[in-house]
Order: sequence, then C-alpha cells, then structure tokens
Amino acid sequence: MSSVPGLERGLNILRLFRRSRAEIGPSEMARELGIPRSTVHRLVMTLETMGFLRRVTANAYALGPSVLTIGFEYLGSLDIVELSNPVLARLRDETECSVHLAIRAGTEVVYLSRHASHAAITSNVSVGSSLPAHATVIGRVILADLAPAELKALFAGKKLEPYTDQTPTSLAALEKLLEEDRRRGYAISTSFYERGVTSLAAPVRDASGKVVASINAVSVDAASEAQILRTGLKDKVLAAAASISSLLGAQAPQRQRFGT
Repeated sequence: MSSVPGLERGLNILRLFRRSRAEIGPSEMARELGIPRSTVHRLVMTLETMGFLRRVTANAYALGPSVLTIGFEYLGSLDIVELSNPVLARLRDETECSVHLAIRAGTEVVYLSRHASHAAITSNVSVGSSLPAHATVIGRVILADLAPAELKALFAGKKLEPYTDQTPTSLAALEKLLEEDRRRGYAISTSFYERGVTSLAAPVRDASGKVVASINAVSVDAASEAQILRTGLKDKVLAAAASISSLLGAQAPQRQRFGT
C-alpha cells in the first residue's frame, strides 16, 4: 500500500512536539525531518489553518487546539477507559495514591486515565501525556509481555535515553529488568523516572490474554519499596488490574504472568 507523502510529513511535524519541547521553529522541523524548508512552510501553513498548530512567535509554533480535540475524542472512544474508571477510582480511594491507566504506542506509553490522590503532593502526569516506556514502571509491565524478538525489533536503531541513574540504557539492561518483572508479576521502583516517586504497576489483559494496557499506583512520600509493599499496595494494584482484565474478557484467575 502506497503512502501519502504530504500527510506523512504533516503528521511527522506534529510528532516532533513534546511536553519538554512545546515550541519548534520551521527551520528545526526541516532539519530534523530532512525535508525542504519550502515544503515545511506549506505544511505549517495548512496545519495552522486547520488549528493543529498555532504561531507563538515569528519563528516558532506550538500545538493547536485541534490536536487536543482529536486526542480526547480518541480517548473517549476507548472502552477500556470507561470500563476501568470505577475500578481506578476505588483503587485511588483505598490506597490514597494517584493511579493511572496507560497503553503502549511504539516505544512510548500514553496515559489514558488519571485519578489523582487527594493528598497535597501528588503525581503531575496528565491524561494524554506520553512518556518513554523503557524509563517508566508503567511502561515496563507492557514491554514485559513482548517476546525477545519483538522487543529487539521495537528498539532497533533507537537510543535508550537515561532519565535517572536507574534508567536502562541498553537493550540487555532493559531485558534484565523485564525478566525480574515477569518473575514477580508486577513492577515496582523508586526514583525510576522521577526522583522521590515510587510506582507499582501491573498489566491489564484482554480476552486473548495479551497485555493491552497497564495501571499503576504512585506514592510521592519517599517511602521505600519495602515499606510500600508492607502496606498491601501490591495486592490492591494486582486485584484492580485483574478486575479490569476481567471486564475486557480475560479469563480468571488472572495470574500476572507475562509473555504467554
């Protein structure tokens, strides 16, 4: 099937934007995508007219409101969000932690749902946020379901960027972490992506048994992993993941075992 170059280039422009990179100039777009500036100018003008980009300075653009419209329409169309919301709200209330639901999109995870803790200090991840799967606990439990060949193909030619001193920066280091997560049936780490934050994550499966999403509970009170586990948080997160999996048609009992 042949692609549409103009559409592909326009979408690639939108994909350049990140939370840490909210504004980009046309010259940067042209250089990073390897396309002529005249082409970028036409694409940017079209995207601006349609509301997908907005001009913030004479030489810089940011994402426009049309991107949010599509994003929230997409999130709203996912049954998993609606099905999981009562379970996640209950998990938040039982644990007093912020809880999230995420799916994998390539080498990143996208947050589909967030139930913030009522505590004064809480996680600042928002719905629609996209974070590197290899550097997040909630991403690891999804990656752990991939076969070795799938994992290798996914990260082929890609650099594993470090975010803390715990971030795996090689495929071998990542595979070692994932093997530990498979053995436990869940993932837990402190200061893995953000310093002082402990996250415990579990997989969500569909009717075929495939891991299609993950949930986590986040504590920002600097408690150690051992302290977190003693609170019973692990069992509550695993039970919530199993409950959502059941709503998606997964067979019970939902033993948290990856790669099967």
